[in-house]
Amino acid sequence: MTHFEHANITVPNIDASIAFLAIAAPDFRVKADVTPKGEKRWLHIGNNNHYFALQEPKDIKTFQDQRNPYHDIGVNHLAMIVDDLELKKRKLLEAGYRMNGDLVNEPYRKRVYFFDSAGFEWELVEYFTDDPNLRYQY
Repeated sequence: MTHFEHANITVPNIDASIAFLAIAAPDFRVKADVTPKGEKRWLHIGNNNHYFALQEPKDIKTFQDQRNPYHDIGVNHLAMIVDDLELKKRKLLEAGYRMNGDLVNEPYRKRVYFFDSAGFEWELVEYFTDDPNLRYQY
């Protein structure tokens, strides 16, 4: 069976990404944080099974994200399965993060979308069943 291991994302500020993930995925820990001399900073943050490889652009002054999500080719959002979605939602709102739309309540799951400080969209999902036929009803 195939499982997600990691995603590699260039972000404008690694520390801001860590702050968002500390709330959204509190079981994640920094596994590596490296800035080779004259190179860009990169970091791995995650748990024992999954992680995000984050890197900063070498020259943030010239870095621009010109993609229009859901219109241009590329990643639109990243989703994480979480426990206690309501708590995470409240903490993210208290920290000043912006929701995209309302909380979606479905019979066997809840979903909410948030933007981090860099404008990346994250979907947080809490499931109430392990049955894939019920989890993934569309």
